[in-house]
Amino acid sequence: MEFAVLNNGVKMPMAGIGTFLLTPDEAEAAVCSALECGYRLIDTANAYVNEKAVGRAMKKSGLPREEIFLETKLWPSFYEQPDAVEKTLERLDTDYIDLLLIHQPAGNYIAGYKLMEKAYKEGKVKAIGLSNFTVEQIKEILDICEVKPAVLQTEAHPYSQEKALKQFLDKEGIVIQAWYPLGHGDKALLAEPVFAELAEKYGKTSAQIVLRWHIQDGNIVIPGSKNPAHIKDNFDLFAFSLTKEEMERIAGMDQKKRYYTSTPELLKSYAAMVLPVDEQK
Repeated sequence: MEFAVLNNGVKMPMAGIGTFLLTPDEAEAAVCSALECGYRLIDTANAYVNEKAVGRAMKKSGLPREEIFLETKLWPSFYEQPDAVEKTLERLDTDYIDLLLIHQPAGNYIAGYKLMEKAYKEGKVKAIGLSNFTVEQIKEILDICEVKPAVLQTEAHPYSQEKALKQFLDKEGIVIQAWYPLGHGDKALLAEPVFAELAEKYGKTSAQIVLRWHIQDGNIVIPGSKNPAHIKDNFDLFAFSLTKEEMERIAGMDQKKRYYTSTPELLKSYAAMVLPVDEQK
């Protein structure tokens, strides 16, 4: 395992499992499988409506709580609820969260960030950060924050490498975490000749080559899967390294091609969206 050191000294694993679009049963099984394979970073969110399942999987693993890095995200409908963090802790059945993010720059996200700062100061959260924020929105947080964001979770993959954003984040001491690290299942990306060539050279899959590129480029990755074999493969990233020349070849693939685009209308809909979190299994 390799780790990133966050701007408050917290160590965060560079590879973990994401639970986006997984049902509670799928999330519980996937997290159990991942922890058994050696994963120690788990990503979930209020919006995924599977936090209770993630909490159960952590308990089932038998691992000490301090060995697991648990990350979740607050949804806009909770930003102005004083007990939002406490209710999130209850759903996860844990005393603390390792990393808590503002999920979307929608609604009153300043109030949401203040909630997270309070939880951080109370020891309920070990680090805080942002998800899906632009540079301008990050600057807005930096101007008002008492606790600096440690992580930005955003879309990143070889077709959208976010080089300018990463330069800004490096300057501010904020680590990038990639969702859609494999390009949202884009078969064209994984079929790129460079990945096939390197997969053959290293005895890996194209997906493993892409994930290894992320880690060497400084991106924390959280690929999601409910397939135990894929979960195992997605963590087998630490026994090989790409050369400088190979990293440069992949860097040349950047097309600034994103699979998710935020719009004011979309953010407005997020702010109005009420989640059935209290009904989750």
